[in-house]
Amino acid sequence: MDVTPILDSLNDAQRQAVTSPSEPALVIAGAGSGKTRVLVHRAAWLIEVEGISPQCLLAVTFTNKAAAEMRSRIESLLNVPVQHLWIGTFHGLAHRMLRRHWREASLPQNFQIIDSDDQLRLIKRLLKNLEADDSRWVPREIQWFINAQKDEGLRPQHIDDEGDPNRRQMISFYRSYEEICQRGGLVDFAELLLRAHELLRDNAGLLEHYRRRFQHLLVDEFQDTNAIQYAWLRLLAGSRGVPFVVGDDDQSIYRWRGARVEHIHRFQKDFPGTNVVKLEQNYRSTETILNAANAVIANNSSRMGKNLWTDGATGEAIKVYSAYNERDEADFIVGRLRDWIAQGHARADAALLYRSNAQSRVLEEGLINARIPYRVYGGLRFFERAEIKDALAYLRLISNRDDDSSFERIVNKPTRGIGARTVEMMRAYARANACSLWRAAGAIASDDLNGRAANAVNAFMSLIERMARETNGLDLHDKVDHVIHLSSLVEFFRKDKGEKGETRIENLAELVSAAKSFEPDPAEEMSPLDEFLSHAALEAGEGQADAWEDCVQLMTMHSAKGLEFPLVFMCGMEDGLFPHQRSVADSQGLEEERRLCYVGITRAMQTLYITHAEQRRLHGMDNFAQPSRFIAEIPDEFIEEIRPRVQVSRPVRSPRQAQYAHTAGGNDNELGIRLGQRVCHKKFGDGVILNYEGQGAHARVEVNFENAGTKWLVLSYANLELM
Repeated sequence: MDVTPILDSLNDAQRQAVTSPSEPALVIAGAGSGKTRVLVHRAAWLIEVEGISPQCLLAVTFTNKAAAEMRSRIESLLNVPVQHLWIGTFHGLAHRMLRRHWREASLPQNFQIIDSDDQLRLIKRLLKNLEADDSRWVPREIQWFINAQKDEGLRPQHIDDEGDPNRRQMISFYRSYEEICQRGGLVDFAELLLRAHELLRDNAGLLEHYRRRFQHLLVDEFQDTNAIQYAWLRLLAGSRGVPFVVGDDDQSIYRWRGARVEHIHRFQKDFPGTNVVKLEQNYRSTETILNAANAVIANNSSRMGKNLWTDGATGEAIKVYSAYNERDEADFIVGRLRDWIAQGHARADAALLYRSNAQSRVLEEGLINARIPYRVYGGLRFFERAEIKDALAYLRLISNRDDDSSFERIVNKPTRGIGARTVEMMRAYARANACSLWRAAGAIASDDLNGRAANAVNAFMSLIERMARETNGLDLHDKVDHVIHLSSLVEFFRKDKGEKGETRIENLAELVSAAKSFEPDPAEEMSPLDEFLSHAALEAGEGQADAWEDCVQLMTMHSAKGLEFPLVFMCGMEDGLFPHQRSVADSQGLEEERRLCYVGITRAMQTLYITHAEQRRLHGMDNFAQPSRFIAEIPDEFIEEIRPRVQVSRPVRSPRQAQYAHTAGGNDNELGIRLGQRVCHKKFGDGVILNYEGQGAHARVEVNFENAGTKWLVLSYANLELM
């Protein structure tokens, strides 16, 4: 058999991974080393060369976009359709399994997935029903607790309260939350994984069926797996399965949401005889950038160890800019961006990375003032937008009348005269009779409400029944269009004059388009509507439109993972900000921050700037900080230090402590004014010198006054008092 098409484009290490024998394999894939290529070619190798049926492969990725790309590339490589391949995210595959075995999973056939926002609303309603003080019991903290327990595979009865009354109460909230979800047929994201694990664990016949079927398990981004995901994989693999996992312990940056980098270290113990392959050749960045990244990450002790290299260009030095404050930093970045754009580069090829979202404000101001278009990566995605969730709630209620979350969202949206008191009566009835809000609404409308309120509730319920009746048998997109029309949401948003209302109406139209382009899976046993609703819930929080205006990209370091840009600015590189203050004293936390720095550095393809400021106003406070320790971990030969427009008396970066001073004022610099100097003006009060230009009688200074803002003053007339 000719294997040239499968192996021809691979380097030696990639070939070694792709052609691994049928035994567990751990591929340590460095940044930009072609891990997706290896996964795709491994699947093709198994099917084309090893003769494995596509039905016997299960491939897990962490985003729907990655899953779609993998499916497309396998089809292209083999030139055969592979639509029945089980390729998807952990959540997507767990959902698929639960739909097929809803009885064994103790779920209603038409169970509904709720996203994070719906889950939070449900918890708030739970607290209200229990008359709990939400200032003491914070809904988001309860949500985090519940999801964290599920991620560890724990039900309320499995959790030890450790003698702590607060923890005991949280467990009680978890138990009450489960009862509501079970009654309404609701499944949150963490529940998908936990329920899928329990499904296999508690059904020996089913487990044996899937173990026989999925002989080969391909896993992407293995370093990001949490406890329940890894437990599910181990259970599915058993002793006969052949897991092929690809990951990079140096890019494990999601500990805060349950990811465990130690799974990479445990893998060889859990699967004896594991074949370990390292992918170290990088196809993205220059040699200088890779050498800097290698030097930084080498300071982490708990790692498998690898060294990225390239046969590409050496590239330019990494430029480090030491700013006086965050505005000086923003001005410098904007200036370099102007130069970049003037050279004919696309704006979208430049990215500004920062540790904290709060840092973006000053950067955005600078870009706005310079009239440079930009995009903050990670804004609200399509299925997360309020108007889309409103429309989907109508559709979900048509599919499942007992969906309390959807009922509560739209019972009075658009406004139809059903007030908070009426809704509270429904909640009380539902609580007392252990039934859904829909059933409660019907009961109190008949017996307990006055004429106007009863009419409003009956009208709403009649509207839902009418929607269900009139859309029965329609194509999916016609069904969505008809429901949006009957809901009066378009008229409701049209009252919001201006761009915001118009945008929401356009988004509702786009939902109809999304339904029209949606292709139901013929293998699914769900209605097209239920499949579309599940698709929408799984897509919420992921994926953004790929077609955007040519604009500079702003994002957090975490958001940048998996992306690459010719020009990258790593902003705010200061101890306390990056590494973050809460991680400095924690060895594990500091190592994760260093991995995040490694991710940031390796996003750059050609040019990398690192900026830091002596003084930064953040969260309303002025902070004075040392340059990030990560900067000092980059060897001198890879660094080019750039001074501010006026050299300032201050250390540029540790450990380089050379002092640079520049004074300005009269002809002989007799005033001794320097950047950062505190001064006092008779009219404007106290301030700090930000900038200086000119000489002698024409010398001017830019001063940021605490009460009067920033002003340029002619030095010879300003009569500034040095402080």
